[in-house]
Amino acid sequence: MTPPLEGVRVVELAGLAPAPFAALLLADYGASVLRIDRPHPLAHSGTPPEATADLLTRRKSSIAVDLKSSAGIALLESILCHVDVLLDPFRPGVLESLLSSIDDMLARNPRLIIARLTGFRRDGPYANMAGHDINYLAVCGVLSQLGRTEGPPYPPANILADFAGGGLMCAFGILLALFARTASGKGQVVENNMVDGVAYLSSFMRYARKSRFWNQPRGENILDGGCPWYDVYECKGGGFMAVGALEPHFFRQLVKGLGLPEKSLLAQREDRMAWPAMKKLFRQRFLERTRESWENIFQGVDACCTPVLQQQELEESEYEQRLPVHPHVSPGPKLERSHAWDSAGLVPGAGGLDTLELWFGWKFGREIKTVGGGLIKIDTPKL
Repeated sequence: MTPPLEGVRVVELAGLAPAPFAALLLADYGASVLRIDRPHPLAHSGTPPEATADLLTRRKSSIAVDLKSSAGIALLESILCHVDVLLDPFRPGVLESLLSSIDDMLARNPRLIIARLTGFRRDGPYANMAGHDINYLAVCGVLSQLGRTEGPPYPPANILADFAGGGLMCAFGILLALFARTASGKGQVVENNMVDGVAYLSSFMRYARKSRFWNQPRGENILDGGCPWYDVYECKGGGFMAVGALEPHFFRQLVKGLGLPEKSLLAQREDRMAWPAMKKLFRQRFLERTRESWENIFQGVDACCTPVLQQQELEESEYEQRLPVHPHVSPGPKLERSHAWDSAGLVPGAGGLDTLELWFGWKFGREIKTVGGGLIKIDTPKL
């Protein structure tokens, strides 16, 4: 079966985290992704350099190109004349400084989709500032809603802005442009930023501020750690159980599994004044048994109570990592175990010459060569 993005050619300008993740999603569903790396004296040689810090490199290839040289830019533009997608991870103004003109590039290849991913919006007070996931969460209001009541707001690593609001939204934008191109025949520029991406993801959180779910200060609401029946509890000997018994019938099964009085706790369930005492009771009860014991008690029970599994134990148990979406007729390739748990990274120049030959028929030494650790086009004599 053919993956859904088979035949789509993607050029990824090397970056870290969000843009590589967008390209990874495309590659996992069949797109051919070529990463453009910085020049390196050992690139495209018999003794290749070490892999870059980028870990999201599965099913990608690389070429090294000096984008500060006119010859390097000429090569890039030659490539862009014949591909489907350019993925730009740079801050505003950088791509404009590289290409002769974005509009000219689209004129030379009307089917080209230029996906541009920034952290902050391209307008407003932060447009030209550096930032990271935590900053994008901060300025869109999401960070203010995350964290326990007794401490400052805290970010959930860099999952929300970098990957969900950034890379995932960028891949979605590329798919929209590819779909639109089937009707119009034309590509377009697709603007993405992590501030708007994560703000959109948090639509429910924003609306919920005016409902019973989230109308209290941070850490005192149903879904942010304030509620005893939506929290994480430590077990005897270490380990944790996650509780999400939001509905009354799930709560009833939770209380039953814990061996606590159902009628009195059900009566107090919606009373916020009773929550601290109830949480203390749950905490004490979970500490009476090991995680394994609680797993056995709640296995197969609709109490919304599950173990907090560690990545290491999942890996050691040979847990199968899978692609997130499975089209029945055109699925993406299965994730091999070696790809699921480890990333060897991608060496600058690895596999890229093969990709150029596959795409365009270019051969090293005939159409392309290396100068200063980067590829350039070989001038063909005009007759």
